[in-house]
Amino acid sequence: MNLRLPKPDYFLLAIITAAVLASIAPATGAMVPVISWASKIMIAILFFLYGARLSPQEALQGLKHWRLHSVILTFTYLLFPLIGLAMRLLVPDVLSEELYRGMLWLCLVPSTVQSSINFTSIAKGNVAGAIVSASFSNLIGVVVTPLLALALMSTSGGLRIEASSILDIVFQLLVPFMVGQLSRRWTAGFVKRHKRLKLVDQGSIVLVVYSAFSAGMREHMWTKVDVADIVKLVLVCCALLAAMLWVTWHVARLLGFGRADAIAIQFCGTKKSLATGVPMATVLFANLPDVGLMVLPLMVFHQVQLMACSAMASRYARQAT
Repeated sequence: MNLRLPKPDYFLLAIITAAVLASIAPATGAMVPVISWASKIMIAILFFLYGARLSPQEALQGLKHWRLHSVILTFTYLLFPLIGLAMRLLVPDVLSEELYRGMLWLCLVPSTVQSSINFTSIAKGNVAGAIVSASFSNLIGVVVTPLLALALMSTSGGLRIEASSILDIVFQLLVPFMVGQLSRRWTAGFVKRHKRLKLVDQGSIVLVVYSAFSAGMREHMWTKVDVADIVKLVLVCCALLAAMLWVTWHVARLLGFGRADAIAIQFCGTKKSLATGVPMATVLFANLPDVGLMVLPLMVFHQVQLMACSAMASRYARQAT
């Protein structure tokens, strides 16, 4: 019997390496403003590329299947945030205050695009529906996620979000994203043809992670958590994903969706985007000393969702054949 080992996620390995490197050798002294400005520039480029890639015409045209997309968006932007608020009950016995903030932030970010589509395709689900839903989730997420953070994290999360953070979101995220959207006539084809531009995306996020964890180390971030806290965090992420996988599948079937649509709902409705959530967090919570801990739950959840959904997609594919 030949056992096929899963292909390593080099992007995630690079992110983990950046976090470890920042924990050992954080940016200090003159390098702090250099890394800070480099991160801001790279985030702007990142969201410009997001805007150039996502087609609003395709998303709006695909909304004809409105029941499918409304269910997925309800899971992403309603049920997940409600669960995030309910997790407040886990503080302080299971989650520390800092890690709870990260879990709440995780629940507010958009769905992934690429992995949602890939897993739906492998599982023989509604790929067209997954493309539209994942893309539309990210289109509106640039606005909806910061608004949810303002509404929920300043109350349940115990954070004070400065007015300057809103301006930062506008100028570092929204403006580049809209410029990317408006430039699609000239840039969309170039961006799609040159696949290596994905390395710019990934390099931006790796740099942002290094910057965030460096800032955390300068504020003695790791003194606020221990190994037991990390183990509990992993278990909470596993429980959250398992619950959402169960709910999305059974609700989809109860609502009368066919197997292909239910698969798209399950994979799109349970994903959370590391690529969008980490840069957003570093902009929105730039004044927070432990922003590294804010993004740690999202990093853990990202790996858990990849492993679990990879296994499920393969099982669905075998069932379909």
